[in-house]
Amino acid sequence: MPRPILATIHVPALSHNLEIVARRLARDVGASRPSIWAVIKARAYGHGIDQALEGFARADGLAMLDLDEAVRCRERGWSGPLLLLEGFFEPADIEVLDHYRISTAIHCPEQLEMLEAGAVRHALDAFVKIDTGMHRLGFQPDAYRAAYQRALDLQSEGVLGTVGKMTHFARADDDAATTAAQLRVFAEATTGLSGPVSVCNSAATLTEGLAAGVPGDQWVRPGICLYGGSPFEDRSAQSMDLRPAMTLSSRLIGTHTVPAGAGVGYGHRYVARHPTRVGVVACGYADGYPRHAPTGTPITVDGVRTRVLGRVSMDMLVADLDPVPQARVGSPVVLWGEGGPSVDEVARPCGTIGYELLCAVAPRVPRRIQGAQAAPIADEGS
Repeated sequence: MPRPILATIHVPALSHNLEIVARRLARDVGASRPSIWAVIKARAYGHGIDQALEGFARADGLAMLDLDEAVRCRERGWSGPLLLLEGFFEPADIEVLDHYRISTAIHCPEQLEMLEAGAVRHALDAFVKIDTGMHRLGFQPDAYRAAYQRALDLQSEGVLGTVGKMTHFARADDDAATTAAQLRVFAEATTGLSGPVSVCNSAATLTEGLAAGVPGDQWVRPGICLYGGSPFEDRSAQSMDLRPAMTLSSRLIGTHTVPAGAGVGYGHRYVARHPTRVGVVACGYADGYPRHAPTGTPITVDGVRTRVLGRVSMDMLVADLDPVPQARVGSPVVLWGEGGPSVDEVARPCGTIGYELLCAVAPRVPRRIQGAQAAPIADEGS
């Protein structure tokens, strides 16, 4: 039989989380609820593009980084808007954008130059990005209006269609003052410029009042929250009624008792203070579980919450079975997800975030898809 590790992708959870985001926006903003780009970059945060297409079937648009992922969406039947969040990288990409009707971010003069030198059959929709304080991609505030005018010139020439404005928040998850300062920079640089607006990531989308304070035709860009993770350090996904869309599970493949004073695993990072019953789980860092998960990282065995002991190996880790006296070889284990700790709870003691763990599940881990028809997302009053 195959090794008993499994990543289960819950498509209904994807649909549910999209619904929750839509309801929150409708409650917060009202009749002018923003349109929703469901962000599906990095293979839909490790969940798979095909699963995202089903789970987010009622999203207003899909946003990603990889051109091949955008093409896959079209070839799998997605007819709605698609947006490349980093835009294109070379002139040949423009032909693909044109053929598949893919929208693009524009964040540097070189992209404008490629568009000015190229030709398209269909005008491309675009968002011109401004760096308001993230200091990654985007035109600097003092250069933004000139860049936007170049985009409008391309619009008048039929190269670009709708031209919008975009930025990205650095601290929407933990610092309202920094976010407010970025919004002021954005407002000052874009005053009087027409076109749709896209500024809100997951944290900003879920922060009450923030999206409501952004004027104009707005598109929000939720990501991690759609997969059942929280963008906030102090608010759990469960508290926002978000459901885990991935469950990483396995089974015990061995049990024994470690004598008092004996060490567990490589480096003996954990030494038993008393005779301790332990279980060996078929999951390790080659499966995508973090090697640096310390003793105490939560795990569920046979429905009981317990902890990881010692250092994670390539193919195995060890769980404390003292709280689970009934556990035996074959007992089910949940590393994160439905019936176990949240991915955020696992990430926190590892010094990382749930995003990384979801994206890092290895190709060797078998996947099972739990599918369902996606329900419509809510508008005002739902």
